[in-house]
Amino acid sequence: MQADAPEGISPPVRRPRTGPSLLAPGAVRDPHRLYRVLRETHPLCYDALLGAWLVSRYADVVTALTDPRFTGLPHDAAPRGGPAPLGLCHGGPRCATPRPPGPATPPHPAVARTERTAYVLARRIAGRQQADLVEEFCRWLPVGAIAGTSATPSAGATAGAGVHRYPDPPDHSPCTRHTALRTIALASFLANLLDAPDLLAALRTEPSLADRAWTESLRRDPPVQLVLRRTTHEVTLSGGTLPAGAYVACLTGSAGRDPGRFAAPDLFDPLRTDQGHSLTGPASCPAVLLGRLEARHGPRALLDAMPDLRWADGFRPARTGLLTRGPRTLLVRPG
Repeated sequence: MQADAPEGISPPVRRPRTGPSLLAPGAVRDPHRLYRVLRETHPLCYDALLGAWLVSRYADVVTALTDPRFTGLPHDAAPRGGPAPLGLCHGGPRCATPRPPGPATPPHPAVARTERTAYVLARRIAGRQQADLVEEFCRWLPVGAIAGTSATPSAGATAGAGVHRYPDPPDHSPCTRHTALRTIALASFLANLLDAPDLLAALRTEPSLADRAWTESLRRDPPVQLVLRRTTHEVTLSGGTLPAGAYVACLTGSAGRDPGRFAAPDLFDPLRTDQGHSLTGPASCPAVLLGRLEARHGPRALLDAMPDLRWADGFRPARTGLLTRGPRTLLVRPG
């Protein structure tokens, strides 16, 4: 689930002057310190260790993710000319197909499965003195939301150690088949809520806050910190010009905390007036829709089963990872 160094990237023929590297010691522990340096002094630089150009400012990252002069890399599942893997989206061909206008809501069965799975998992945790929400909730809820899978442990398996899975239908999108990104995103979301007890309490009376809190969590703590692209033509950005054929690392983790786009960007504030959806993935992507469902039903189920849910004594969540980043453990006291 955690990947800290991409493979198979060949550097472009032209080697420009280099800047800070994502693979330097310390970047994994605190990438946001490096992101600040990149945005302020090296908004466009070549990372010799990574073999790619680094793009760190919000406006430049959005350009690299949406401009037709950029294309996806085959080895990161992005079809040429299709969408880049972003947020919860793996860049499947279906996500590039325009959908007719209408409510961005998955079919009713997905809603029902997500809600039912969330309540089953929450009730299992409610009687514990202490529980790890990553192992016992975040990993199971995305699996239970998919048709053809079950969030029931295999025979002899402990919670989080295994699930009974049926074969995926042949038409399943890779965005719904792979649940690791939704697991990481949900873990970060719950960590942000537990760090804000007043907001967590407000969700019980104002469920609509969950959508704003989810969007804010994806901005501040996206599960995917880096998206790989390649230029097909020369492109000028705020920090300089990219040559044609250049490999580009779009730092979505940096873009979401760009003070040039977001006020107080390090603050988790679901009520902010400058929210945006540019970094969350295609609106019609099945994984994006399922992730929003899990964010709506997950906290509600947990709070209904455990009104006094809070951090375990002395525990503080730690986010880890470079390409994908989030907490791997969330120890809580259910009551």
